[in-house]
Amino acid sequence: MKVLIYGATGMVGQGVLRECLRAADVEEVRVVGRRETGVRDPKLRETVLADLANPDANHAVEAELTGYDACFFCLGVSSVGMSEVEYARVSYDLTMSVAGTLARLNPAMTFVYVSGAGTDSSEHGRSMWARVKGRTENALQRAGFRAVYLFRPGAIEPLDGIRSKTRLYHALYVLMKPLWPLLRVALGDKLVTTADMGQAMLAVARHGAPHAVLEARDIGAAARG
Repeated sequence: MKVLIYGATGMVGQGVLRECLRAADVEEVRVVGRRETGVRDPKLRETVLADLANPDANHAVEAELTGYDACFFCLGVSSVGMSEVEYARVSYDLTMSVAGTLARLNPAMTFVYVSGAGTDSSEHGRSMWARVKGRTENALQRAGFRAVYLFRPGAIEPLDGIRSKTRLYHALYVLMKPLWPLLRVALGDKLVTTADMGQAMLAVARHGAPHAVLEARDIGAAARG
């Protein structure tokens, strides 16, 4: 299996990259992002694009984006302090620009999108970020891929020394570190790890899943199963 990863320098993306490189049935991993990951591995290929949403930039590297079985799309930003237009420019416009290119080049691809718990599929709820994520999810399912899976994790525990690149989130994770054992008990199957995210994405790329939307407990089950 050959896989693409977008957002491999973020917290979730780092976990997904690690699991892909460890998987025996993954022969090649191509990371696409604004900067290099700093990881060195014989399986790893990297494509650096300063502007991921620029169609011309994507067209210039189409040869590098062709022939892949799955895409794990882990790019995301916090909506804090952003207007709906600004947030949609990153969460919707960029995602759909990339998806449009990949669906044309790899129509048999499985596309896995990291959304979030509470995403609003109706697109009309009160929460701005949830509306935008819902609109993105709905559009991805019409994009022309063989299969699309929408991951909606809630709390994510970083493992293996992985840390969030967002300062606020990193600070929160540092403060929460002593509490993780208690949170694992309290949250149960509502808590997933960065390793779970990567293993679950590989699982749905290999075997599919009963439903397009995977909540935290579904992600955990896929990772274990």
